[in-house]
Amino acid sequence: MNKKKAKLHYKHNSFDIIEEGDFVICAISGKQINLEELNYWNVDLQEAYFSPEEANERYKSLKK
Repeated sequence: MNKKKAKLHYKHNSFDIIEEGDFVICAISGKQINLEELNYWNVDLQEAYFSPEEANERYKSLKK
């Protein structure tokens, strides 16, 4: 089965699907994140993160 990358618009407590797909890519690790498992993102940067570790890594890099 071929999976397709989705395009999303991230909101504060949800996201809109701009282009249908099965996954997005973590902005830090490059890992695929299935949409049903997507829990971490940055609204201002419009980025998805695989886990809280990647989200924290981005947060720390922005504070420098």
